[in-house]
Amino acid sequence: MIVQRTGRGWALAGAAGGLVGLVGLFAGTSLTADVGDGIKDNALVVAAVAGQRGYVWSTQVVCFVVAALLLVFAAGLRRHLAAQEPAGSLVPAVAAGGVGLVAVLLVVGGGICTELYWALGEPQRWDPDTIAGLVEVYNTLPWLWAGAGIAAGAVAVGGLRHGSVARWLAVVSGLCAVLVAATQAFPAQYGALFPGSVWVLVAGIGFAAAGPRKTHVD
Repeated sequence: MIVQRTGRGWALAGAAGGLVGLVGLFAGTSLTADVGDGIKDNALVVAAVAGQRGYVWSTQVVCFVVAALLLVFAAGLRRHLAAQEPAGSLVPAVAAGGVGLVAVLLVVGGGICTELYWALGEPQRWDPDTIAGLVEVYNTLPWLWAGAGIAAGAVAVGGLRHGSVARWLAVVSGLCAVLVAATQAFPAQYGALFPGSVWVLVAGIGFAAAGPRKTHVD
C-alpha cells in the first residue's frame, strides 16, 4: 500500500477560473453598452459596436484561459471525489463532466470572437445582419455555465450522502445548483454564469483551504 499526497493546485485553478470567468466575461459586455434601443435595427447595432474590437479580443483570451483552468479543476475534482466516494459512485464523473461542459462552451464561445473581431475590423464589407447575429452569440455562449450547476449538484449529493466534501461546501453547492437550475427553467440560460462561476470560485477556495489529502494506492 503506497500513500500519496495530492496537492491543491487543481483547486486553486478552479478558484482562478471562477473569478476570471465572472469578471472577464462580465467586462466583455461593454461591447454592447452603447447599443441601447439600436437592437431593433442591426445597422445601428453595428454602428454602436464598431471600433470596440478590444473587448472581443479580450473575451477570446478570457474564454481560453478559463477553459484551461476549468479542465485542470475538473481533473482534480474527479480525483479528489473518487478518493472520498464509495467505489462505483457516479459523483466524481458527473462533477468532472459538468465542469468540462462549461470548458467546452467557453472554447466554442471564444471561437465566435475570432469571426466577430475580423467583422468589426471591416464592418462596411459585412452584412449588418450577420454581425448582429455574431454579437448575440458572443453575448450568450460563454455565459452558459449550466454544467457548473450539474457539478455543484453532484458535489452536494456526495457531501450530504457520503461526506466526500465538507458539509458547508455540500450545502453551498446545493444552493448554487438550485440557482443554476432556476436559470434553465426560463429563457435566460446565460444567467447561469453568475451562480455557476461563484460556485467554482467558492469550491476551489474550499478545496484549497482544506489542504492536500492523503490517498492510498495499491
